[in-house]
Parts: sequence; structure tokens; C-alpha cells
Amino acid sequence: MQGDILVALGANMQTVEGGPADTLKAALAAMPGFGIKVARVAPFYRTVALSAYIQPDYVNSVAVIEAVLPPGELLEMLHRIEAMFGRVRGERWAPRTLDLDLLDYRGVVVPPRGNRGGDSGAGPLPLALPHPGIAARAFVLWPLRDVAPHWRHPVTGLSVDRLIGALGAEAAQGIERISD
Repeated sequence: MQGDILVALGANMQTVEGGPADTLKAALAAMPGFGIKVARVAPFYRTVALSAYIQPDYVNSVAVIEAVLPPGELLEMLHRIEAMFGRVRGERWAPRTLDLDLLDYRGVVVPPRGNRGGDSGAGPLPLALPHPGIAARAFVLWPLRDVAPHWRHPVTGLSVDRLIGALGAEAAQGIERISD
């Protein structure tokens, strides 16, 4: 599975498309118009928001996509799709109409640079591959396991099952599969 391009999807706010699950479906449907073919999509999961303040639960998934764009340009296209659905970059862990993260691009490694503290309001973060938060985010790893069960972290070599196991049993709390 190292040849795959993986994108995480998440939302927890209403849009003109409807609720978060409707927005994820609409974002997936919009991708071909940006040169992105959706090959496979994991089931949707309802997950508790990681936030210091109360906000709605998220709906999360992971998609395997195909694209000829290089990683930086692909990330720009994902940001354009986010903007199409009303995404405004603000504080870290704030509610979102749509969040699209480039998790892995065919095993390519691009080390993180600059401030990786999340949304700072200053615009998108620089490209880093694999996504720096992938190993610590149960809301990404669960759907990733569904759509790419043989995937291995390009830096550590750990399987998705090993990454999930490293999070511990409490990581599964607040994650509920809501679609097939």
C-alpha cells in the first residue's frame, strides 16, 4: 500500500450541503473537478472533538485517492476544496466545516518545518509527509485501517495496527463507526 495517496477528511459544522457527513460526501464528489480521483473511502466515524471548549462531534474518514499532481500542488487543491465548503483557518482544534489532510503521498517523506502547532490563523502550514499527527490520532487511524489495512508509516515502518495499539484502549473511547 506504500504507493497510495491518503487523505483524511473531517467536519463538525453545518454547511450548505447539510451536516458533516453530507459535507464529506460532497467534498469527495467535488474532488474529480480538481484532478483528484477517489479510489476508495473508509466508513465514516463519529468522533469526540479534541478541544478545550464544547463543540459538536466530528465525522471523520480517510480516502485513497489518485492524482498526477505533485504533493505540494495536491495539498493546494485540497485547501481549495476546503475553502469551497467554507473552511476558515483559525485557532487550533476549532470547529470546521471541512478539514482535508494529506496523510501520505506514496511513501514520500518531507520533514516538517516551521510551526506545526496547528491552525494559527496565518494560513496553511507547510507541507510535511507523512502528516506529523497521523500516529497520535485515533480518529485518523481507525478509518485508515479500514481503507488501507496494510499501510505502514513511511518513517517508522509501523503498521496501522501497531500504531493503534500504541495509543492504548482509551483511544477508542469516543469513536463510533456510523456508516459502511
